[in-house]
Amino acid sequence: MLEKNLKLLSLAVFLLIVLFSAAQVFATAEPSAAETPVTGSSMPWWAWPLILFVVTFLLGIVAVLGGVGGGVLFVPIIGGFFPFHIDFVRGAGLLVALAGALAAGPGLLKKGMADLRLAIPVAVIASACAIVGAMIGLALPAKVVNIALGGTILGIVGIMLMAKKSEYPDVRQADTLSTALRITGVYHEASSGQNINWKIHRTPQGLATFIIIGIMAGMFGLGAGWANVPVLNLMMGAPLKVSVATSKFLLSITDTSAAWIYVNNGAVLPMMVVPSIIGIMLGSIVGVQILAKTKPAAVRYIVIAMLLFAGSRALMKGLGIWN
Repeated sequence: MLEKNLKLLSLAVFLLIVLFSAAQVFATAEPSAAETPVTGSSMPWWAWPLILFVVTFLLGIVAVLGGVGGGVLFVPIIGGFFPFHIDFVRGAGLLVALAGALAAGPGLLKKGMADLRLAIPVAVIASACAIVGAMIGLALPAKVVNIALGGTILGIVGIMLMAKKSEYPDVRQADTLSTALRITGVYHEASSGQNINWKIHRTPQGLATFIIIGIMAGMFGLGAGWANVPVLNLMMGAPLKVSVATSKFLLSITDTSAAWIYVNNGAVLPMMVVPSIIGIMLGSIVGVQILAKTKPAAVRYIVIAMLLFAGSRALMKGLGIWN
C-alpha cells in the first residue's frame, strides 16, 4: 500500500512540475514551435483534453498488450488525426514516454533487472544525441518532420515484423570494451528459479547505434524502447529481460534530456500533456490486467496495423496528399 501511495504521489508531483514549467515558458518566452497549438478546429478548447484522455487511455491498453511504449503510438496517431501542431505533439510524446519510464524504472532497478553498468554508457551517448535530435526537430519545417516521421514509423513496422527475440543470447566471449567497463551481471530468473550470468559483445557497434537512436528519439518524440531492446538484446547479447528492463530505465534519462529542449522552446502544452499522461498510465494499469487473458500475438498485429496506418497518414500529410 505504501509503495502504491508513493507512486501516486510521484505522479502528482510530476504533473505539477509539467504544469509549472510550461506555465513559466509561456509566460516568459514566445513559443517558437507554432503560433497556435490547435489549427483548423472549431471545437471548444476543453473538448480536446477530454478526447485526448479517452484516446490515450485506449492507447495505454493497446501499448501494454502489444509490448510497445506509449510514445511510439502517441506521436503518429495524435499528430496525424488531431489538429495540434506537430511540435506540441512531439513534446507531449516525450513526456508520455518519460512518465511510463519514471513509474517503472525504480522497481526494475530494485529487482535487479535493469543494469546500471549497461545503462550508463548508453545513456550518456543517447541523451546527448537526443538533445541534438530535439534541436534539429524544432528547427525543421512541419512538412519535413511529418515526412521523416512517417518514414520512421513505417521502418518501425518493418522492424517489428522481422525482429526476433532471444531470451538468452549465446555470447561466448565478452569484448575488450565491455570487459574494461565491467558490463556483466547476474539476475535471478523467477520462472525457472535460476541465476543467469550474462555478458555482452559488439559493444562499440552498439554504442555507435545509440547515436542514431538518441537523435531519432529527440527528433520525433517517440521514446526509443522500440529500438533499444533489439540493439541491447540481438546486437550486444544482453538477455531479453535485462534488455527490456534496462531500456525502460534508459528512457527516463534520454527522454528527460530531449524534453527540456521542448519545454525551453515553448513546445509543451499542459492541455495536451496532463490528460495524455493520466490516460496512458490508467490505460496501462487496465492493460496489465487484460494481458493475462489476451493472446499477445493477435494484439501485436493490431499494433502493427495501427502504426502502418498512422505512419502512412503522417507521410501523406507531409507530402500534402492527405491534409
